[in-house]
Amino acid sequence: MGLPRWLNEEEKRAWNAFRSTHALLNQRMDQQLKRDAGLSHLQYEILARLSGAPDRELRMTELASAVQNSKSGLTYQIGQLEQAGLVRRRNCQSDVRAVYACLTDEGMAVLERAAPGHVALVRELFIDVLTPDQLRALADGLGEASRRMLDSDFTADPRTANPDT
Repeated sequence: MGLPRWLNEEEKRAWNAFRSTHALLNQRMDQQLKRDAGLSHLQYEILARLSGAPDRELRMTELASAVQNSKSGLTYQIGQLEQAGLVRRRNCQSDVRAVYACLTDEGMAVLERAAPGHVALVRELFIDVLTPDQLRALADGLGEASRRMLDSDFTADPRTANPDT
């Protein structure tokens, strides 16, 4: 396998800035959403994804993928949101294994109340502190990293990764 390619100073600076910003941003968004809407950041993301889907519903497996969460983790979150009356589940008529998460009218109302504060915080802490060129470079770079991780040939273990990628 050989020696690891250690990060140089600029790479460490970028990695540490990303990690710190990601953690702080998620922490602040979680605090704001809990205070203003009684939601976690993940729950807000679930409601937002459902609101943008046709008929405000998504198959649970698609939703788990969209919010980058495990199926069991999503099932737990949907259960919490269901207890609060913000979503409901429905079985698929054509596939007995498929379950859909559906955004209720109450869930849509909570999302509509939470969205302005959430977007304002995202702007304040992230979007508005970057220049258009920085924002474009960040979107391009992180988009490429996401595409690589979502590639079916990619694995977290470099010993088993496809060497052609």
